[in-house]
Amino acid sequence: MVLLLHGPNLNLLGERDPSTYGTATLDDLVAATGAAAAEAGLALEHLQANAEADLVAAIHGARHRCAAIVVNAGALTHYAWSLHDALASYDGVKIELHLSNPAAREPWRHVSVLAPVVDGTIAGFKADGYPLAIGAVERLLDRRRTAGP
Repeated sequence: MVLLLHGPNLNLLGERDPSTYGTATLDDLVAATGAAAAEAGLALEHLQANAEADLVAAIHGARHRCAAIVVNAGALTHYAWSLHDALASYDGVKIELHLSNPAAREPWRHVSVLAPVVDGTIAGFKADGYPLAIGAVERLLDRRRTAGP
């Protein structure tokens, strides 16, 4: 199982600043991610929340249940230490995902508090980033399986 998390305001995708985030809606992105996950033999669970606490609870609930988490935390990426701590306590594969490239945007977006506790970050590919994230999950899970205990 892969848990796909979306943070605040991402429910407005497709309407909110399409030049930055693309024209795909959240439903479009979840469907594309689900298709990529199914192709990789993985099930997908999704949650979008405008409240940080709901995302933390979802990460806690994924422990010992989900093999991976893909998280697009939106603006929470830059200051949500509670998400950092929750992800740090999760032992599965963790991918940080952004539709835009935060490094090419406002200076306050250049720092991710999630980056130190995830396996990697995919940014700037708009909707194409979602299947890329599932591909990264698949490869990292394969590596963990072949590495053994």
